[in-house]
Amino acid sequence: MESRRTDALIAVGSLVAIVPATYANLSWTGPYERPIDPAGLVLITIAALSLAFRRSAPLTAGIVAAACGVVYYAAHYPGVFAAAPALASIYTLAVLGRRADAIWLAIGLAVPVYGLMALSSEDPGAGNWMALLSGWLVAMVVIGEVTRSRRAYLHAVEQRAAAETQRAEAETQRAEAQAQRAEAEASRAREAERTREEAALRRAGEERLWIAQELHDSLTHSISVVNVQAALAMELLDRKPERVREALAAIKESGHEAMDELRATLGVLRQSEPEGAEAGLSGLPRLVSRAEGAGLRVAHTVSGHPYALPPEVDRAAYRIAQEALTNVLRHAGAAAVTVAVEYDPSKVVLRVENDGEPGVPGPGMGLIGMRERAVAVGGSLAAGPGERGGFTVRAELPAGAVA
Repeated sequence: MESRRTDALIAVGSLVAIVPATYANLSWTGPYERPIDPAGLVLITIAALSLAFRRSAPLTAGIVAAACGVVYYAAHYPGVFAAAPALASIYTLAVLGRRADAIWLAIGLAVPVYGLMALSSEDPGAGNWMALLSGWLVAMVVIGEVTRSRRAYLHAVEQRAAAETQRAEAETQRAEAQAQRAEAEASRAREAERTREEAALRRAGEERLWIAQELHDSLTHSISVVNVQAALAMELLDRKPERVREALAAIKESGHEAMDELRATLGVLRQSEPEGAEAGLSGLPRLVSRAEGAGLRVAHTVSGHPYALPPEVDRAAYRIAQEALTNVLRHAGAAAVTVAVEYDPSKVVLRVENDGEPGVPGPGMGLIGMRERAVAVGGSLAAGPGERGGFTVRAELPAGAVA
């Protein structure tokens, strides 16, 4: 759209320039030329306005301009400027790379004009000022070729510069992308290192908590049994000395089992397989026997079809029962305790009930530890006064392993 507007302005400008120049040339008019009239002005106008299409239809515009020029000179109108639009069209064809069309258009303009000059009886010998036409025709073709070559060279230079710029930008982008990837890798490495440190700290905390729970559940139970048996031995020493031996034997057994429990925990700390007392529901009879030895009446019941539990669930159930019996010995003052295990296809329910004081056990970590053990394996624990008095601990633990 912009180029068409420019061509239209060029066409109008050439018309405005050619008409005054032609009238100015009337002083050169010879006896063989006639004054310009409206018909001559029409030919000049058509030739000039054809330049509006010199880029959209260059050959057609050139043929129209050349034809108008030939007719103009055939009518013996004065001046040489009527050929100017045709010369402009020849230049445009050369610039657009249509060299053959430019040459043929130049020949098509020159041959008729020189033919008319040769056949004219009024025209003096061939040459005169019309000889300038051939020079202008050649000049337009040459200048058009030079301009086209120059533009092609500049375009190639611009393309190379643009290609270099694009390559430089691509290199810059690749460098930035590499820098971003390196930064991302470094960030991931830092995040991985931080995650490893956090995981190590978390595992260390979990190990410390596990050790604290193991020591609390095992040693507190054994020491409570020892304390109860020692108190019983002191009470029977004067009245029934023969029963003191039984209490001392129970103290010895509790001490031996406490040593086994401690050895097992230390074995874990040394990264070796834990040894010592079995910590699972299969060890409940031993807990019951020790509680009975401390003076409790313990009823141990099992309902459902027993099956093997995952090690972490089995150990949690044992420790919960152990801590519950320890709390009875230390706080409840109960005479009778019920330890019931119910096997369900999806879970195991452990219930420890006593008929002692219904108050909450002392301010220690017993209930907290039991609840943490149950939650750690995906179960739950409830502890509180029983329906018929006393205190009840009820734990529900899943039958499957927990991730």
